[in-house]
Amino acid sequence: MFPYHRKAISCVAQAAAVPAVLVAFAAAHAEMTAPAPFVAPDVTPAAASSAPPTAIPAIIPAPAKSAAAPAPAAALAAAPVACTAPAEFSHLNLPLAHTARRIASGKPLTVVAVGSSSTAGAGASSPSASYPSRLAVELDKRFAPEGVTVFNRGVNGEETSDMMARFENGVIAEHPQLVLWQVGTNSVLRDHPLAPHATQLHEGIEELKASGADVVLMDLQYSPRVIAKTETLDMVDQIALTAKEENVDLFRRFAMMRAWYEEQHLPFDVFVSPDGLHMNDWGYACVAKVLARGIAEAATRPIASAAAHAPR
Repeated sequence: MFPYHRKAISCVAQAAAVPAVLVAFAAAHAEMTAPAPFVAPDVTPAAASSAPPTAIPAIIPAPAKSAAAPAPAAALAAAPVACTAPAEFSHLNLPLAHTARRIASGKPLTVVAVGSSSTAGAGASSPSASYPSRLAVELDKRFAPEGVTVFNRGVNGEETSDMMARFENGVIAEHPQLVLWQVGTNSVLRDHPLAPHATQLHEGIEELKASGADVVLMDLQYSPRVIAKTETLDMVDQIALTAKEENVDLFRRFAMMRAWYEEQHLPFDVFVSPDGLHMNDWGYACVAKVLARGIAEAATRPIASAAAHAPR
C-alpha cells in the first residue's frame, strides 16, 4: 500500500471516531446538569451533648479544592437528601415561658413570623412552601389538639426599621405568644452601616417583649450572594450579641446552612434557589423542621433546668 493510501485511511478512521466522542460527551454533560429532585426533608437529629451548646464562629469558606468540593446535585439524585442537623442548631438557650403557659392552658398557640423575603417565601415554589407555612404544619403535629396558627408577616425587601413600623398593626395586634423575627440580610446586601442597625434591633426586641410575647431572632441565610458581602460576619455576630444582651433566643440559621455546605458537602442548589440568594423548598422545609423541634423543646422545658443552661 502506498504511503498516501495509508495516510488517507488514517484520516478517515479519525473522522469516523469524532461523532462517537461527541455522543459520549453529550451524555456525560446531560448527566452532570440533571437537577436533583426535591425531597421533603426528614429531620435526623444528632445526639445532644450534656454540655450547653457553644456558638460556632461564622466563617465564609475559602475556595475549596476540587477533591473536597460538594458533590453536584446530579450525584445526589440517586439517594434522597435528608434534612439533618446537630442538636445544637435546634436548641434554644432560653425557655419560651409565654408559649409554655399558652400550651399548658389548652388554648391555641399564636405565632407571628415577621421578616423580609426569607419569611415571605421568595424562592419557594408556592406560599405553602415558605418556612412559616411549613412551620405551622410541624408545630400542629406537636401541639394538637390545641392547634397552632402561624401568621406570615414577611415583606420582600424590608429592613429592620421597615419591619418595626409594622409591629403594632401586623404583629402585636395578633396577640401572639411567640414572635419569630428574621432580620439583617437586606442591610448587608445594601452595604448599610451596622451601628444604626444595632440600635434598631434593641428597640424592636424591647417592643416585642413588652407586648407579652416570647421572641426568637433568626439571622441571615448562608447563600452565595450573602456570604460575598464583607459585612456578613459582623452582622451575624451583631445579631447573636444583641440576642444575648436582650435575653432572647436565637435560631442560628447561618451556621446551620453553613454546616450543610461545609460539613455535609451539600451543593448550594440543594437548599438555595437559582437566584443565589433565597432558599428553595427543601431549604425552607428543613429550617421549619429544625426550628419546630427547638420551639417544642423550649416550650416544654422545666424552667429551673433551662435557667441552669442559659448563657451568662
